[in-house]
Amino acid sequence: MQLTNGFMNDRPLLSLEKLSVNYGGIQALQSVDLEIYPGEVVTLIGANGAGKSTTLRAISRMIPVRDGAIHYAGQTILNRSAHEMVKLGMAHSPEGRRILTRQTVLDNLKLGAYSRSDRLGIKADLEQQFLTFPRLAERRHQIAGTLSGGEQQMLAIARALMSRPKLLLLDEPSLGLAPAIVLEIFAIIRQLREAGITLLLVEQNAHLALKTADRGYVLEAGHITLKGFAADLLEDERVKQAYLG
Repeated sequence: MQLTNGFMNDRPLLSLEKLSVNYGGIQALQSVDLEIYPGEVVTLIGANGAGKSTTLRAISRMIPVRDGAIHYAGQTILNRSAHEMVKLGMAHSPEGRRILTRQTVLDNLKLGAYSRSDRLGIKADLEQQFLTFPRLAERRHQIAGTLSGGEQQMLAIARALMSRPKLLLLDEPSLGLAPAIVLEIFAIIRQLREAGITLLLVEQNAHLALKTADRGYVLEAGHITLKGFAADLLEDERVKQAYLG
């Protein structure tokens, strides 16, 4: 059993079993095993091209799987669509943010709640996002494409949270951002963890990711080569040499 956030959980919220994914003739993932328990922050680190984003896209059912199994919230989800996964409580904030640049901040946030019909709950969650992300509150009627890179990243995360996810997949939230903004983004990630949201984090800044996460996996050329508690991976010489500089 896994101890997370002070609670004992004997069933993972998400598990990958021997997951393999092909892109054309290229094997992007091979026999990947991974587990996330409720309330955890788990990070997946590795070099560019290792298969980290592919793993997230497979989990959120954006791409097909060649072999293996994905279990989420007690059910097998290989036959589910990305749209269905949002309804099941999974949100994916992708690399590159992919916000609607010609729409306002408010419209982008409302889009994040497209699978919901509880108007009062949506209204309350909009206000919660503006409390969590004060910059977005100041810019709620601003066109999203005119936001800074850091503000666009905040919007991408807030939009994902509008679906009230049980599991949030975050892909490279610090990519292309100034160091001060990166620290601000990770402070928000820690707030989400404290609020009990389960996260799977793909992040180029391995040191910051491992400092934030409970556990970590190292992905190399489509294979998991190391896994363990984040604090232990921070001290692992192989991780230090390859990813921590």
